Amino acid sequence: MPAHDVVTFGETMAMFVADQPGALADALHFTKRIAGADTNVAIGLARLGLRVAWVSRIGDDSFGRFITASLEREGLDCGRVAVDARHPTGFQLKARTADGSDPTVEYFRRGSAASRLSPDDFDAALFTAARHLHATGIPPALSAGARELAHLALREMRAAGRTVSFDPNLRPALWPDRATMVAEINALAAQADWVLPGLAEGRLLTGYDAPRDIAAFYLERGVEAVAIKLGPSGAYWRTAHAEGTVPGFPVARVVDTVGAGDGFAVGFVSARLEGRELAAAVARGNRIGALQVQVPGDMEGLPTRAELDRLEAGGA
Repeated sequence: MPAHDVVTFGETMAMFVADQPGALADALHFTKRIAGADTNVAIGLARLGLRVAWVSRIGDDSFGRFITASLEREGLDCGRVAVDARHPTGFQLKARTADGSDPTVEYFRRGSAASRLSPDDFDAALFTAARHLHATGIPPALSAGARELAHLALREMRAAGRTVSFDPNLRPALWPDRATMVAEINALAAQADWVLPGLAEGRLLTGYDAPRDIAAFYLERGVEAVAIKLGPSGAYWRTAHAEGTVPGFPVARVVDTVGAGDGFAVGFVSARLEGRELAAAVARGNRIGALQVQVPGDMEGLPTRAELDRLEAGGA
């Protein structure tokens, strides 16, 4: 049996979320949490019972210790989280909105410990012993070293016969220019088995408008399956032999949109690792994404295995 079901890597930040709606400049009280797209997926998969290893770097500071303790409470293996005495842990401030619209987020991550990730953080014994690698486009945007790590990890996992999922999770502000971002993200996506872009991301990355054409762009580059998130409408999926659209789950009130795409990845990846068909994997992704947008925070809506089993059994 593999030591881990899934291995992930990237940056986890401390996050301070405003307790009341309004402008960040006016917020006086905040709740401390953790943030990071890669971490959200890792936590979601661990809550569903998968054994997940997390690879990262944190500063030798209180934020870093808070992050490690939080991730270990969620069941993640943090044995390969390095402590950097020279560079700090990144953090962010997040506004709260009353209408569920995208909140303002201000990042303080330049020069962070995680931006010093490099191929030196790749442990072949850890990575290739896992069944699956989940990666996003955020770590390669942090630095040249982190970008080299991303390429190395995807390449080695594919060479070892492991499956790889990739969510572009675009962060244009972290890249020197759009052309570099598009080229690097597409090069990484081409090394994955399953690519999970949002519709707007797919349009930017491929130059095509229709989900079917966006999917074809990646299929032609060797990807096994593409699932394109369509927001409340659900998601479209395609392989070389089949395609379909799976409707979304109705949500009475959207509280916080952050983390919806990560919830989709949790559902999709977990279902595929269970051997479920693509349509069923997309349906689970839609379900968990819908759960996530109904609560404040980036990953507080991600269900436990018992909660998900109950929902899937009831069909609600």
